[in-house]
Amino acid sequence: MLPVTLRRLLRALVLVPLLAAGAVRAQDVTVFAAASLTNVLEQVGKAYREAGGAPVRFSFAASSALAKQIESGADADIFASADEQWMDYLAQRGLIVDGTRSARIGNALVLIVPATQARTVDIKPGLDLAGMIGDGRLATGDPAHVPVGRYAQQALTKLGVWSAVEPKLARSENVRAALALVERGEAPFGIVYATDAAASGGKVAVAATFPADTHAPIVYPIAIVAKRDRPEVSRFLDYLNGPDAAKFFREAGFSVK
Repeated sequence: MLPVTLRRLLRALVLVPLLAAGAVRAQDVTVFAAASLTNVLEQVGKAYREAGGAPVRFSFAASSALAKQIESGADADIFASADEQWMDYLAQRGLIVDGTRSARIGNALVLIVPATQARTVDIKPGLDLAGMIGDGRLATGDPAHVPVGRYAQQALTKLGVWSAVEPKLARSENVRAALALVERGEAPFGIVYATDAAASGGKVAVAATFPADTHAPIVYPIAIVAKRDRPEVSRFLDYLNGPDAAKFFREAGFSVK
């Protein structure tokens, strides 16, 4: 058996790097963000790191899924939702830090088709979208859970065509999954955000933009998760709300207040 002093020394040698790793990890910032923010936030995180900021890790999914994960205790510092509803969901449960919530980023809702089938659609009350879809499907987020799907339902309801289109929905788990269905030609139409269509790299074409008055304003509230208000987290939130990040958002097609 090793002498007591030697055993203590070996334990110390093992513990030191573990503590050091924990200290480094504690300085990382983890952001749970709506899938439609994927490209732009990856750019923002890279620029922030290059400017000397702490490493930023992202988890992208539907806002509903992320909010439920945060409610269950997931390791998130900042939440960026694609609508007010899921941020309200956390706020009502005391799961965001008071005074840190902002909603400066906006988007538009568009009807897309595969690039090989580019066309223009006149968005007006009573449009025969169901007829245009035919035996195919309309890809969008599941209106029961995914913000883009709720915006789509609001717009189609306002236009008086929701009941005809609803049976033809391909209810996707997030907006990027809906985009992929149209990119691959598996759905002849989709409803996504304008920035997702732009990020597709020419795989889809925008057939129409839904008038802003057909749906609730598309905004992205951002806030610090409860009990995660560390200095490095606050610094990244300030960066997200600042002019350097705004440049990336505008270049990606988002509106910025």
